[in-house]
Amino acid sequence: MIVDARGLRCPWPALRAARVLRSAPTVEIEADDPAAARELAALASAQGLEFEALSPGRFRISQPRG
Repeated sequence: MIVDARGLRCPWPALRAARVLRSAPTVEIEADDPAAARELAALASAQGLEFEALSPGRFRISQPRG
């Protein structure tokens, strides 16, 4: 699932991603807030998930590969 959080200030991109992660194993987030990468990485870490920056403004949080 893709979350379009462009134009939203943190913590909203992370909150929207967390909501999707309740029902999906992976979420991609589009966010243009400069703090988004740090907030999304913290969300992933707190939940034991992987965080990946796909490109500027586009991120993925997913279950650990293993």
